[in-house]
Amino acid sequence: MENKEDNYRIERDSIGEFKVPSEALYGAQTMRAILNFPISDLKFPRNFIRGLAEIKLAAAEVNVDLGLLEPEIGDIIVQVCREVINGDFDDQFLVDIFQTGSGTSTNMNFNEVISNRAIQKLGGEIGSKTPVHPNDHVNLGQSSNDVIPSAIHISALIGIQNELIGVLENFRDELNNKAQDFMPIVKTGRTHLQDATPIRLGQEFEGYSGQIERRIDKLFEVVNQLSELAIGGTAVGTGVNTHPDFAMKVCNKLSESLGFPVNETTNHFQAQSTLDTIVECSGALKTLAVSLMKIANDIRWLGSGPRAGFGEVELPAVQPGSSIMPGKVNPVIPESVCQVCAQVIGNDSTIVIAGQSGNFEINVMMPVAAYNLLQSIDILSKAVENFNEQCIKGLKSTSKGPSMVEQGLSIVTTLVPHIGYDASASLAKEAQALGKTVKEVALEKTDFSADELDVILDPEKMTKPSDKL
Repeated sequence: MENKEDNYRIERDSIGEFKVPSEALYGAQTMRAILNFPISDLKFPRNFIRGLAEIKLAAAEVNVDLGLLEPEIGDIIVQVCREVINGDFDDQFLVDIFQTGSGTSTNMNFNEVISNRAIQKLGGEIGSKTPVHPNDHVNLGQSSNDVIPSAIHISALIGIQNELIGVLENFRDELNNKAQDFMPIVKTGRTHLQDATPIRLGQEFEGYSGQIERRIDKLFEVVNQLSELAIGGTAVGTGVNTHPDFAMKVCNKLSESLGFPVNETTNHFQAQSTLDTIVECSGALKTLAVSLMKIANDIRWLGSGPRAGFGEVELPAVQPGSSIMPGKVNPVIPESVCQVCAQVIGNDSTIVIAGQSGNFEINVMMPVAAYNLLQSIDILSKAVENFNEQCIKGLKSTSKGPSMVEQGLSIVTTLVPHIGYDASASLAKEAQALGKTVKEVALEKTDFSADELDVILDPEKMTKPSDKL
């Protein structure tokens, strides 16, 4: 029943009658949820909307194939799901992230939108639930308890496989390029923020590349676990009210439409009662954030100055750095990366707490876990790409690193095999106290000639192992 004057219609659900905006494609259950959870402006992101719509589409096709759904009904549901996948009705998915812990409100939001849009396309009355019912048809063979965790996995897979891994591979490759470019440059190494034995600038960048290579490997491991879906378990994992072939067939169709394999879990009870895979995935993202923060901070330090800092690399100047100091340029891109990393680490803490909130057959913090996981994937993807394009590719080395090598005290290390540790330590202390180089003091305190010391204290030889000590 519609009241055009007040611009609303009356819908009925299992609780009773409820007012819904006349033009809305969602129904009474969604409207109740909108009013029940006026908490934030946080909503499920695009990849989640796509992932859940992909499930609804595959389920409709399978239910038709199994003879459980009339082809005409299945066809119109599939058409609407394609519209949702394309982003046509994103403004209709309005339920707050901070809602029922199973995500039932969001599942019903989808069921109602798909149902009403199908009715609309067939020329029927929105809200009538005829001829396409949100529960009996759109949700056939499903429960929020298996659909929502499956949608989380699918949306995470979309983000990781289609976005994050690709930008990480580009980032790793560019770090490798810089490692090769910078390999001839010998500079002072640093441990505990103190001078250490010489290292090649290229070797430092090899280290960064190695960090990212290992993070990529870990993400591929996580992808294998995310590919297991809870679909088919329905309410508690037993599969009540679903066909025994439903989950397998849905997963096959999803694999085709998504372009990567997914499969029915081998244990529905763990898949629905826990968020263990989500927690592990978030842990991999957190470790990636830690790696990125290390790299970004090193780049900031290496580029510090330009006169009073290390100044061993020159960062691209992307914007003025100060509202009061003319000519100042700050490392804003690495700073941005570090802030993203802090957010991801915080998101992981939320997901860990969410993972502990499973009671018996269901976890009751799925929406917030999904939001934080997908945000982490999204902002890491964008931050890595931006870091690579606007900072790493334009990095240049300077002469400051090599110029400081001879002044470093740790090159005394190569004297240890010749004069012993204690004598070498004493020589270094004297060089520091007198403001002289190690070579200058060694000429006075040892029997080695200048030529011999040039060979012993050659910084390039210190950047690799040698069997001639």
